[in-house]
Amino acid sequence: MNERLEKQKKFILEIDKEKNIFRQTHLTGYKRQENDAEHSWHMALMACLLSEYANEEVDLLHVLQMILVHDLVEIDAGDTYAYDDAGNATKREREEKAADRIFSILPEDQAKKMRDLWEEFEAEKTPESLFAHVMDNFQPLALNDANDGGDWKRRNVKKSQILKRNARTKEGSEEIWKCMEEIIDRNVKKGNIIDE
Repeated sequence: MNERLEKQKKFILEIDKEKNIFRQTHLTGYKRQENDAEHSWHMALMACLLSEYANEEVDLLHVLQMILVHDLVEIDAGDTYAYDDAGNATKREREEKAADRIFSILPEDQAKKMRDLWEEFEAEKTPESLFAHVMDNFQPLALNDANDGGDWKRRNVKKSQILKRNARTKEGSEEIWKCMEEIIDRNVKKGNIIDE
């Protein structure tokens, strides 16, 4: 096997570990938590269906690549719960270290491309990264709603926390943000989300 293909194969096997990174969000039916790979797959299909709602025209392939790469760093850094202040304080440092190791497995050109995709997602400056973030925020919100707010209730999540996390969501899609606001308000009324 040539050296390039050997590095690519090593990376492919390394990222299989993403299937073992469990998130706080549960699958519909609330039987178990989803893993990072399922989250990314779900987001990718959502982006294919919902890209028409992006505020600006986006390159869907670029969005999909970003979505598929965005959580690979959690193989080393672990999943940081959206509303964990202490975890979020060290998240960037942990994830940068993980990105250094994981992407360096690849041949140099592909390592740079993967790292650039991850950095673009994190920066939220391009139409594609803004829309990818919409998917990243909408997906767990929709699952929580489908599960009658089980994860929100279990963690005593406040409306202010959700609004802070989604402060830029409407920059990627005003239409999807309106839908998300309806979901949030409905769950506040049901007592699933604390309205302080």
